Amino acid sequence: NRRKKKDDSILEITSIPNPFPELCCSPFTSVLSASLLPKATSRKKQVIKVYSEDGASRTLEVPSDITARDVCQLLILKNHYIDDHSWTLFEQLTHSGLGRALEDHELVMEVQANWVMEEENKFYFRKNYAKYEFFKNPLRFFPDHMISFPSETNAAVRHSGILQMFLSSSTYPEIHGYLHAKEQGKKSWKKCFFLLRRSGLYFSTKGTSKEPRHLQFFCEFSNSDMYMTLTGRKISGAPTNYGFCFKPNKSGGTRDLKQLCADDEQSRTCWMTAIRLLKYGMQLYQNYVQPYQGRGGCSPLNLAPMRSISENSLVAMDFSGHRSRIIDNPTEALSVAVEEGLAWRRRGCLRLNSHGSPVAMSNMGMSIHRSQSWFHHKISREEAQRLILQHGLVDGVFLVRDSQSNPKTFVLSLSHGLKIKHFQIVPLEDDGKLFYTLDDGHTRFTDLIQLVEFYQLNKGVLPCKLKHYCARIAF
Repeated sequence: NRRKKKDDSILEITSIPNPFPELCCSPFTSVLSASLLPKATSRKKQVIKVYSEDGASRTLEVPSDITARDVCQLLILKNHYIDDHSWTLFEQLTHSGLGRALEDHELVMEVQANWVMEEENKFYFRKNYAKYEFFKNPLRFFPDHMISFPSETNAAVRHSGILQMFLSSSTYPEIHGYLHAKEQGKKSWKKCFFLLRRSGLYFSTKGTSKEPRHLQFFCEFSNSDMYMTLTGRKISGAPTNYGFCFKPNKSGGTRDLKQLCADDEQSRTCWMTAIRLLKYGMQLYQNYVQPYQGRGGCSPLNLAPMRSISENSLVAMDFSGHRSRIIDNPTEALSVAVEEGLAWRRRGCLRLNSHGSPVAMSNMGMSIHRSQSWFHHKISREEAQRLILQHGLVDGVFLVRDSQSNPKTFVLSLSHGLKIKHFQIVPLEDDGKLFYTLDDGHTRFTDLIQLVEFYQLNKGVLPCKLKHYCARIAF
């Protein structure tokens, strides 16, 4: 009762006139400007950690809607790298032994939200030259024995417009072939004939029959992500090293994985490329033609496009006389290039070793390659193949390493035709001088730098020129 009487007395108090009416808010004006009030933003800041190949990491505070492409662009600007549109944010599931390159348009925080805390998953910042290579050379990614076209499609359209058919909503080529599939809840693998259609992935219960009654649904891709198996034989006992799988977006364990395994790299690349095109369609093409378009807002729209120079437009020139001239003879061009390289290295050695001993000067040619990004000191054949695979199986991806079988020689590991080939670099001594050769002494080089520079411009005995080197990216 006392509390009620007190409240009644408060209500009965007459209102006091406001002595400063000009300071009060009116329906038409506001004393506090909207710019002075704290802005309620919907783009919350969150933290991600990105690793480089040498084990170092950088912690970034980014908007919640930042894309994988924008994260790469941010790291490119911070580290002053050259943007050649091959940088990729790579997701590695450590516990499961799986990994994949995030698509440029994917939201990074949504990917990270699906992680399980105990698994210690990581984002890696690395190059992937094969990310959009199928837009440049589609026929190499889709061999004739693995693809079928609609019956009404003529042969000319099949080869020239294969990508248009993949991106079209009306027609879609069929991918077919044998794959090893791991049975659900079992350790055994079974080889079946698979078919990829617009509605999903199927396998035949009776040989290679494509009749509807013999086809059984295996997987669809709207609610799952495709991963490459990094350690398939160790974890799941896969029959080959060319495994891939589908992981549901919201799944935390390996029990829901749908695991597959191909017989070779060409087959796996064909399946994975076709599934990417099926899942993302025109979005992939937009990522390819408009690499800077993103949601994070860190796109350098004011930068001028990179200048491209065709290798076929480069010619050898002689500037020794009063007038420059074009060297038409390939043998003369090679000898001039070798002589210029030798003179440049002599000047460099004199500058670097002006206070050194003659022994140090003579050893300069033997160790100068160790400072190059393409040289990897003591790595195994398997480690070299893994590095090249990470950078993408594009023609010309290479690295140079020490030979494990012969300590005095080196090995050039090169990607060509979706395969990794290894070429031995042999040291050759002639008249007290040391040379390096790839072709039994027909072409000789004073050091490995000169050898790599030559094969970057000339195919020689190699199946293709050296184009992209594998490097351990460091922050």
